Amino acid sequence: MNITRENIDALNAVVKVEIAKEDYSDKIEKILVDYRKTANIPGFRKGHVPMGMVKKQYGKAVLVDEVNKLLQEGLNKYLTEEKLDVLGQPLPKVQDEINWDAESFSFEFELGLAPEFNVDLKSKKAITHYNIVAGDKMIDDQIINIQKQYGTLIPQTAIEKDSEITGTFKNEEKEIENTVTLTLDKLKGAANAKKFIGAKVGDVITLKTKGLYSDDHDLMHALKVQHEDAHGLEIEVTFTVTEINKRELADLDQELFSKLFADGSVTSVSELKEKIKEDAEKQFVQQGDQKLLNDVTEYLVANTKFDLPAAFLQKWMQTAGEQQLSEDQAKDEYEKSEKSLRYQLIEGKLITDNKIQVTLEDIQGHAKNMIKAQMAQFGQMNPSEKELDDIAARVLSNQEEARKISEQIVSQRLLDIYKEKANVKVKELTYEDFVKEVYGDK
Repeated sequence: MNITRENIDALNAVVKVEIAKEDYSDKIEKILVDYRKTANIPGFRKGHVPMGMVKKQYGKAVLVDEVNKLLQEGLNKYLTEEKLDVLGQPLPKVQDEINWDAESFSFEFELGLAPEFNVDLKSKKAITHYNIVAGDKMIDDQIINIQKQYGTLIPQTAIEKDSEITGTFKNEEKEIENTVTLTLDKLKGAANAKKFIGAKVGDVITLKTKGLYSDDHDLMHALKVQHEDAHGLEIEVTFTVTEINKRELADLDQELFSKLFADGSVTSVSELKEKIKEDAEKQFVQQGDQKLLNDVTEYLVANTKFDLPAAFLQKWMQTAGEQQLSEDQAKDEYEKSEKSLRYQLIEGKLITDNKIQVTLEDIQGHAKNMIKAQMAQFGQMNPSEKELDDIAARVLSNQEEARKISEQIVSQRLLDIYKEKANVKVKELTYEDFVKEVYGDK
């Protein structure tokens, strides 16, 4: 077998594979001898069929099969030995009908080659890494929520501003009938809240869904309708009051602290605030890191310049999926996926340059830490190593889960590199201010 390559340009090449008779003849002869031993042809005893008849009946199919096997094996070996970084898969060039009666064969494949480029993490403008903290308002609101959760319900005869109201929303035409408990602060506008004030058990309040809640998700849950049905819904509903309560807040005393933290780690309001702040900020770290990861990714894709073998990739995409695409469809698909492909190449370059490797031990350790954290949420604070090993083994037996964990480890290591080597500035702000700055929520 002879394999040669012609580089068309830096991103495209053609590989020619030539297969001679001596590459396949011995293998085919052996296969046909085995066929002869088992061939069941009328008029001949098994094992005594003339070799000429076996070759006539099976020779062409065996030849085609073996040549194709040699072709794939040879091409794959060549790409590995030459250390060619190809994009997509080699594409066979269209050729005239193959003459399988010939003794030698020649095939050509188009290759799309990965570009060579360098990655510069030092942006001219610093990329912000948000250090998100829990502000006093968030902590105070969380304490109020805890007091409400552990507070006492006191029945009321009439609805007041701070009442908890249980009742049933109805609309016969839309077949809506759902019982909920609501508070007036969730409603939009003073006019809607005013309709409830003074109402008693058994009273029926008529409401319009448009403008009832600020968020369609709240309306969706209140009426128990699908999201698409809640969006822009403009109907009239009735609300029949069935129960009115006022929630008396739980005292911030040791009894409450012990319910929240059975280990006795909290004995005062100041310690409770510290605990709330600590727990909240642990969650915020992930949000700040994810924002940094997203922003560095956007920067790298926009500022790492290199060409791609676009024509080859579009041609490859036509046949790469389950369904064949037209030229226009493949072009659209390429345009949609080009940004993702560019980042994959950049990420691969960073992984290579920084010698990032993920071992089985890394994956097992990461899985065990995840499992330990999940168990802690359910009060299992000290699982044994055997328990963790057994659960991790079950999780990692799923190849998809193992792949996800490996990707998480790589992302974390890239994030560490970005923090160390990129032009990053740290900005501390409260969660509320982070949401306003990043997402524009007012």
